[in-house]
Amino acid sequence: MDSNKFMAFHDEYVMGTYGRYPVVLTEGKGSVLKDTDGKEYIDFTSGIGVNSLGIANDSWIDAVTSQLKRVQHISNYYYSDMSAKLAEKLVSLSKMKKVFFGNSGAEANEGAIKLARKYSFDKYGKGRSVIISLSKSFHGRTLTTLSATGQPIFHNYFFPFMEGFRFVDLNDTEQLKKEVEENKDICAFLCEPIQGESGVNIMSDEYIKAVKDICSENDILLIFDEVQTGIARTGKVFAYEHFGVSPDILTLAKGLGGGLPIGAFLCNEKLENTLSAGTHGSTFGGNPVSCAGAIEVMNTVSDGKFLDEVTQKGEYIKNKIKSFNADIISEIRGRGLMIGIQIKGVSKEYAKKCIDDGLLILTAGDDVIRFLPPLNITYSEIDRGLDILKNIL
Repeated sequence: MDSNKFMAFHDEYVMGTYGRYPVVLTEGKGSVLKDTDGKEYIDFTSGIGVNSLGIANDSWIDAVTSQLKRVQHISNYYYSDMSAKLAEKLVSLSKMKKVFFGNSGAEANEGAIKLARKYSFDKYGKGRSVIISLSKSFHGRTLTTLSATGQPIFHNYFFPFMEGFRFVDLNDTEQLKKEVEENKDICAFLCEPIQGESGVNIMSDEYIKAVKDICSENDILLIFDEVQTGIARTGKVFAYEHFGVSPDILTLAKGLGGGLPIGAFLCNEKLENTLSAGTHGSTFGGNPVSCAGAIEVMNTVSDGKFLDEVTQKGEYIKNKIKSFNADIISEIRGRGLMIGIQIKGVSKEYAKKCIDDGLLILTAGDDVIRFLPPLNITYSEIDRGLDILKNIL
């Protein structure tokens, strides 16, 4: 079936909830994908940060298929060796205390919100349940995580939203101070260390340290949404390590499974006994196959040399883009292999041109080109992709 026939076949049966580009990707290796016609594409997206070790990584495949031959799923009525091994790895690396496994970033954030509200309810009773989030944030597509998302563009059609969420602006310490001083109903502050979906907006060191102090002084839980920034994406295993500040709750997903669905939220010792039996659950949470893939990912990306290479590749990309001297570029920002290019133009139009020339990129908002390539992308693959981008810009 050629690509046009396949797209028509697909659209006959699948809901049109995505603005898909007209390309059918069928196979690949590393950071190179192929479509139904055999055309190659350099992948600067990694499935929106999911394929952290690229396409069809040999060690990851071995780990996943080995587990598939043992057992693909057991319920959480029983213990699982793979989920325990992954939990130990995550807790050790994050210096947190306990972890809960789910299936996605939205589910991880939803669980984090429940955890924060139960902690506050247990300690203070009713009436202290508000979550403060940031304008331009993105935390998921469920009704609760949409309620926590500070982008009105995602809100239309789905009213009414969950109550108990208010927003402040990124890097505005005084606004947060005023919010906390005037309201005693706040239980948590939820933020992305780097806002991905709204344009790779980076939280300043001064702001996050002020946030930590404000939260500590008022027993407000600090939640870091690292669904996109976690798992070595920024050159640290977790992005909060850049700031020297630890959260009370940490959420993860995307790159954790290396291509299989998994999400997680972790907590420190203050919260380790907050959720008791029956207060939260997930049928597929801790799936042994997803956990096997995640263990291989974590073993790979937590290596110091690997992390250094992520940082170095990110700087290489940014410096090479700066050398383009393209008038259309306003700013380049990001950390590690999470990079945003602010342009004077419509980013989706440039994404389409890149596809035509064999490069897959992401966009954020109307005017930001975004890169989330596989963490092990090679320099030759980077150069091939940037040559395409240079010609287009």
